[in-house]
Amino acid sequence: MRGGPVSRRELFAASAGVAIVGALSDYGVAAAPAATAAPAATAARARPVRPLLMAHRGCSALRPEHTLASYAKAIEDGADFIEPDLVATKDGVLIARHENNIVETTDVAAHPEFASRKTVKTIDGEKQEGWFTEDFTFAELKTLRAKERLGKLRPESQSHDGEYQLVSLEEIADFVAAEAAARGRVVGLIPEIKHGTYFAGIGMPLEPRLIERLRASAYLRKAPVVIQSFETSNLKALRPIVAPFGNVQLMQLIGDPGEAPADLAAAGSPKRYADLLTPTGLAEIATYADYLAPATRMVIPLGPDGKLGKPTGLVEAAHKAGLLVSVWTFRPENHFLAADFRNDAGDAARNPEGSVAEIKRYLATGLDAFFTDDPALGRRALSEMAG
Repeated sequence: MRGGPVSRRELFAASAGVAIVGALSDYGVAAAPAATAAPAATAARARPVRPLLMAHRGCSALRPEHTLASYAKAIEDGADFIEPDLVATKDGVLIARHENNIVETTDVAAHPEFASRKTVKTIDGEKQEGWFTEDFTFAELKTLRAKERLGKLRPESQSHDGEYQLVSLEEIADFVAAEAAARGRVVGLIPEIKHGTYFAGIGMPLEPRLIERLRASAYLRKAPVVIQSFETSNLKALRPIVAPFGNVQLMQLIGDPGEAPADLAAAGSPKRYADLLTPTGLAEIATYADYLAPATRMVIPLGPDGKLGKPTGLVEAAHKAGLLVSVWTFRPENHFLAADFRNDAGDAARNPEGSVAEIKRYLATGLDAFFTDDPALGRRALSEMAG
């Protein structure tokens, strides 16, 4: 998903982040170069009193992901933050989709009026066939409906197929503001910039559009916001821009250690995610990001028997470098659980008890936050750890 073959390097030229930095400069702030990236504020890195609960694409275990229904359920179930993955439409609107290829998460294939837009593209080194958000206006995408991507594992969510619209970041911000006011508590937003180098390369950079929305929303000017990316150049460019905001933090997502961030791959850099996890790499991340966010199994890996092994020490190393740590992603089905926590109900079965137990094992490593597809179970794990 995140590798970059020669065709991408030819497309995006020799310097990662050039298009992103150029686009951000249009907003009146020149991004610091990598070697002199503006340091993140130490005060912003104060560890939370308890680990923060991040709703991964909303309550995506029970509702189609990235819909208002999914976000509503997540907030109801106690999420501290909800997560919209952000991609762009043809007319530059930021919408919430896990991928810009919407073949798996919408009913686009059932719309004959859009049949001719099915195409093949290479996204971050991966050849994909489908329908892509950048080929549709926002109004056109509003005629589609969301569907569950993992139907065999998530029948409750699948039962809501066809009910919900695709939504923009602006709509999500207004919805979260209304929910926060109704419930009398603050709900944060943790948007992920998807395929930043790809979108910059086709003349549709996501980062300035995100900054524009943060500035335009009265709620997002004051509520906690954490911006995530699997790439590095965009976070470095964003650091000096968000520093004056006071309510915005940055999160460096970590992919497969053997793969490279897409921006670095496009630039021909030999650096891989594994390099970011060395003491030198973590120290560099700490110059521009507040959070390190690896996959769960990088914190406690699976042994040959499929059970959890010993912690790797990554949480301690990141804390030593001055970073907060979040992990992704806890899912409540046996299919995703370590063997320690599965029950005998079958691979596809929902297993709340096992999920809570697994989350608690990871919380014991000292996490500052975590993503889960089922915030109610995450909240239960936090309550049991506290009690």
